[in-house]
Amino acid sequence: MSARDPIAILFDLDGTLVDTVPFILASVRHAFEGYGRCPTDAQWIAGIGTPLRAQVASFVRRPEDVDPLVARYREFWVENHDRMTRAFPGALQVVESLAAGGHPIGVVTAKTEEGALRTLRHTGLLRYMQAIVGADTCARCKPDPEPVHVALARLERTPTQAILVGDSPHDIAAARAAGVRAYGVLHGACDGPRLLAAGALALLEDLAPLPALAAAAGH
Repeated sequence: MSARDPIAILFDLDGTLVDTVPFILASVRHAFEGYGRCPTDAQWIAGIGTPLRAQVASFVRRPEDVDPLVARYREFWVENHDRMTRAFPGALQVVESLAAGGHPIGVVTAKTEEGALRTLRHTGLLRYMQAIVGADTCARCKPDPEPVHVALARLERTPTQAILVGDSPHDIAAARAAGVRAYGVLHGACDGPRLLAAGALALLEDLAPLPALAAAAGH
């Protein structure tokens, strides 16, 4: 990459590009129905950005309960995905503008790759993605920096030649640990103070300012 080449843009998926936090919480409630205890919305939101199995495991009474609860979550998710998944207003246009500007674009998500592909395909975002790093792509997940490094390698950029946008402290922490500039978006799961505390450089009300921000960051 030369000094003038556009920087890479890495996105989290749920709560950043796609408006799925209500869908996630509905899936959790379905999974834990009849179990006798269910995480509150606030408790689950606090862990968004980490893989499903790890989140479920933190709320079970016994380790052997994890698999059936994950299965119930995924059953609901598969059945209701297309009905309850949509891109945030303007997100598709922002990503299209970034791609038209030559920015290599990737997703770093706590979803499995299969789940991410379904969501990206359904929302029309898939054609713009040059790297998709999911919870099952590499050994470690956010907030570890490894998924960010994998995405950067696939996009042929260094940490200083990229920015990451996410709605969770786990997104911000992973980016910062990888040496990537991180921006928090406020239309997802977490509030501004938590994102700033995790190290976000700035907060975005939505994704609309991102093309101009990305262009400025490349100079």
